[in-house]
Amino acid sequence: MTLDNDLWFDPAKCLINGEWVAPASGQVLPLLNPSNGEQIGEIARGGQADVDAAIDAARAAFNGAWGRTPAAERGRILARLGRLVEARVDALGRLEALDVGKPLKQARADAVALARYCEFYGGAADKLMGETIPYLDGYTVYTLREPHGVTAHIVPWNYPMQIIGRSVGAALAAGNCCVLKPAEDACLTALAFADLAKEAGLPDGVLNVVPGLGAEAGAALSEHDGIDHISFTGSVATGSMIQAAAAKHVKPVTLELGGKSPQLVFDDADIGAALPFLVNAGIQNAGQTCSASSRILVQRGVYDEVVARMAERYAGLRVGPAMSDLDLGPLISAKQKGLVEGFLAQGADLETAAQGVLQDAPDGGNFVCPTLFSGVAAGHALARDEIFGPVQVAIPFDDEEEAVAIANSTDYGLVASVWTDQGARQMRLARAIRAGQVFINNYGAGGGVELPFGGIGKSGHGREKGFEALYGFTTLKTVAALHG
Repeated sequence: MTLDNDLWFDPAKCLINGEWVAPASGQVLPLLNPSNGEQIGEIARGGQADVDAAIDAARAAFNGAWGRTPAAERGRILARLGRLVEARVDALGRLEALDVGKPLKQARADAVALARYCEFYGGAADKLMGETIPYLDGYTVYTLREPHGVTAHIVPWNYPMQIIGRSVGAALAAGNCCVLKPAEDACLTALAFADLAKEAGLPDGVLNVVPGLGAEAGAALSEHDGIDHISFTGSVATGSMIQAAAAKHVKPVTLELGGKSPQLVFDDADIGAALPFLVNAGIQNAGQTCSASSRILVQRGVYDEVVARMAERYAGLRVGPAMSDLDLGPLISAKQKGLVEGFLAQGADLETAAQGVLQDAPDGGNFVCPTLFSGVAAGHALARDEIFGPVQVAIPFDDEEEAVAIANSTDYGLVASVWTDQGARQMRLARAIRAGQVFINNYGAGGGVELPFGGIGKSGHGREKGFEALYGFTTLKTVAALHG
């Protein structure tokens, strides 16, 4: 299988200053299909020279016409881009499914979300305002929200379109110029998005894309003094290195890292309503989601019932190639498969409540059956470490105090959910749980383009999505005028 019929751009090139150019090294990287392990194309292996050129182009654009473009016009361009994305939802979904391995319906939903991000930030561009501040007699004091300048965006392979939408979309709306480094494992939709941005009328140099290895193009970008702000989504280890690199030049960083997100189910919860959320939030995109719900905490009075009903749903989960459009596709790579299988081996002494079923899965694909473990101690590696695969653990608790203690017992704090009909308990736990988002009687709120997203602890810092993201992509200036 090749991509020849699906591409309208050259994936073996970088987009720099509005032009598709070969990487300075002349080298390419193989593009593998996670569903069968076969090579389906090549991408550019960008490096230091390409990053330098991209930053120079972005700086020139920021100092030039884009820096003088009214906010309303920036919004119109983003709105046009959203319409172009919407018209290409099927094509973008197919590219994402082939590249990442997620089921086609999930990949298509990501394309729809990308269009929505463009629409949202297009509408928000001219609504980012400062304020006036009451001060001493004879003064008028006000604040301005100004773009950083050139922003770097290092995005992962699990949700390229969604993360580009919430990161690049917000940065452009705020008036920045961007250099985007997509993951080497999945960069097709990043390149497609950049090509559509050109078609939408985004000026040359405002959005530049340099594919390549993280240790080469990613490192060059994060260490570059010409970058004014870095947005990174990925692992804790890589995020720590990026923050250290940025600190050398005292550059601000937004980090959205890992998670070990819990759902807390109390004995008064509507279990039937909870079940789809309990399972789907853990196995979506084969569990390769920072906000995946990998811990299910259940009060003892309903523990056996919840585990049994989850196991029943697990038994019906089907795993196969992305284009088969089943419940789960493969993991992104053989390396990731090996990491997840290592975690599964650590659960050999635990009770396996249920597993899914492989269906017409090629031998060369990176497939792992979704697995539910029950009776897991809160300190076990499966309950403590991020797995980034379709693995969930069920943990019993006795009371509210114990539930909160278990929920807060990891180094992460990204997302949590509380299932209970008691209003007072809902409010208490929303405050007590350490997480950037807490959902009551749901999980994820349907994606929530409008909802600020980010974590605490090793889940990172800063916020993306919603209007809040615009603040992160601007710097605040205070103007104090003495006029007597």
